[in-house]
Amino acid sequence: MACAQETKKANQNLARARDAKRDEFYTQLTDIEKELKHYRKHFRGKVVYCNCDDPKASNFFRYFFLNFKELGLKRLIATCYKNDNSELRSQGISKKAKYLDWDGRGEPKTVSLEGDGDFRSEESIALLKQADIVVTNPPFSLFREYIAQLVEHGKRFLVVGNLNSIAYKDIFPLIRDNKMWLGYNCTRWFTTPDGSMFEAARSFWYTNLDTAKRHEDIILYKKYNPSEYPTYDNYDAIEVSKTADIPMNYNGAMGVPITFLDKYNPDQFEIIGIDRVLVEKLTGKVSRFHIKGKEVYARIVIRRKR
Repeated sequence: MACAQETKKANQNLARARDAKRDEFYTQLTDIEKELKHYRKHFRGKVVYCNCDDPKASNFFRYFFLNFKELGLKRLIATCYKNDNSELRSQGISKKAKYLDWDGRGEPKTVSLEGDGDFRSEESIALLKQADIVVTNPPFSLFREYIAQLVEHGKRFLVVGNLNSIAYKDIFPLIRDNKMWLGYNCTRWFTTPDGSMFEAARSFWYTNLDTAKRHEDIILYKKYNPSEYPTYDNYDAIEVSKTADIPMNYNGAMGVPITFLDKYNPDQFEIIGIDRVLVEKLTGKVSRFHIKGKEVYARIVIRRKR
């Protein structure tokens, strides 16, 4: 019960922050180090772009700057959105957005931008085209648009996103089709521009960099029986309330929590779809799954491959 209340509080915090357009959540360096240690082989000889990162405050920039040689990077680029304060502008003072560019030799080069440094600007996209891998914590409220841009330009990426992003209509198909998956860790504590700690709903690392984790089988030990695994009222699949309870001897469709994706192995399972989309295709109505008339929380439908 306490855990559910904490999750509800964290989701409310995130909603309030989103309503207030407070998208500046800084990822802690310890969380970055904890995740990035699994991807070192991907970075050798690569150009890394942190396109939502003020070098003065970003721990992403700090991580790559400090580990440039150890990772064998070719180049590091960092840009961030710069809001030109209207009061300063009225006084004739203009603060231009800048980007930092470093090849590991001498001092990093700082270059002024004509625009505001938004990741959607032509200048930022031009830098994106020069990059091999993008690593950052993008604005939560723009996550759909942000991922769409990376996919459009065919970029490798490792970015932080809220757990709820999994269910977005334009995000889930990427996961279903194995074009994007979850990394190793999750986090819920961030810092804000004023230095205070902020608790948000659980956030995961979303990536298309291959990992050893996604090729590890989930060990199955339970056996199917109809009384323990009821069938949904509005879709032909059985309910599996915990990933650990996936039956080892059932080959049909199964509804599992979205947290299943944290352990998903595409060689072991295939993803059929997500509840609301599947029910809409079947009935024409948007609905979650139901068991004996009672709604079940968000479910992903899977099937064993072996």
